[in-house]
Amino acid sequence: MILEVKNLNVYIKASHILRNVVVEVGEGEVVCLIGRNGAGKTTLLRSIMGFLKPEAGSIKFKGEEIKGLTPHEIALKGVGFAPEESEIFADLTTFENIEIATWTRKTSRGPEERIKLAYSVFPALERYRARKGEQISGGERKMLSIARALALDPDILLLDESFEGLSPAIIPQIAESIHEIAKMGRSIFLAESNIYHVPDFTDRLYVIERGEIIFSGKPEELIKDKAVLRIVAGAA
Repeated sequence: MILEVKNLNVYIKASHILRNVVVEVGEGEVVCLIGRNGAGKTTLLRSIMGFLKPEAGSIKFKGEEIKGLTPHEIALKGVGFAPEESEIFADLTTFENIEIATWTRKTSRGPEERIKLAYSVFPALERYRARKGEQISGGERKMLSIARALALDPDILLLDESFEGLSPAIIPQIAESIHEIAKMGRSIFLAESNIYHVPDFTDRLYVIERGEIIFSGKPEELIKDKAVLRIVAGAA
């Protein structure tokens, strides 16, 4: 397993948000975490990335404990993150937003190759190379956030609500781009609140409800679990 989360407990102030969460992502696997708003999806991703400090449990990346490391240290190890709010640099151009990731982490791939790869996955960004982050649409910002994470040359991508709030016309474009990344052999762990946004190339699913994992299995297995399906369908 490239990512192993075991018995993770996270508090935010006095609130117990994550309760003994267990999640695994294998090499080259696409795993989707589904849960309604407030269920704990973002808290889990931000805990993996080191933005939140777990009270108990373990987070291992490629067999190494990363709990307690800073977000910068975790990124340097090869974990890419595209947050829900995109969080691109508004005063930098599209090209500069992608390029900056190549400064952060050095890999066997040179900066030019990594930038070219990001544009090949998101060709729609090519026409906005010189446009600043504040001048592009919400869907383009989502693309740019994922493209920037890809330019880090990570072994795994954490994607938080990549389809949330987007027009139906642009969702298939982003889904296809994520599929292209998966076909490169990169592991992907994505969180979604809408079950209908789960890509059809997903290998495994987790369902989180009130900070607890209530389902783990193949997409076709979830369809047979009527009780869990009612919970996630109600969130859509």
